[in-house]
Amino acid sequence: MSGFREPGFTDRQKAAQEARKNLLNKFKSQPGPDDPAVAAKRAEREALAAKRAEAKAAREAEKAEQKRLEEEAKAAEAARVAREAQEAAERAAALEAEQKAKRDARYAARKAKRK
Repeated sequence: MSGFREPGFTDRQKAAQEARKNLLNKFKSQPGPDDPAVAAKRAEREALAAKRAEAKAAREAEKAEQKRLEEEAKAAEAARVAREAQEAAERAAALEAEQKAKRDARYAARKAKRK
C-alpha cells in the first residue's frame, strides 16, 4: 500500500482545466431561450406573476373599501355625537327658560299679593 502522494503543479493545472471544461459543457448543454420547455416555464412564471399582481390589487381594493367604510362610520358617529350635544343644549336652554318663567310667575304673584 502506497502512501499519500502530494498533487503537483501539473496535477492541479489538469484538475482546474477539467473543471473549466466540465463547467463549459454543462453551460452548453442547457436549453436555449427558444426551446419549448424554457418558453413554457417562462409563460408559467408570467402567469404566476399576473396572478400575484391581481391578488395584490384585490387586497388593496379590499383595504381601500374597508378604510372607506371605517371613515363613513366615524363620520356617522361624529354626526350622532354632535346631534346629541345639540339636543342636550336645546333641552338645557328649554329647562332654563321654564325655570325662569316659573321664577317670574312667583315674583309676579308676590308683587300682586302686596298690592
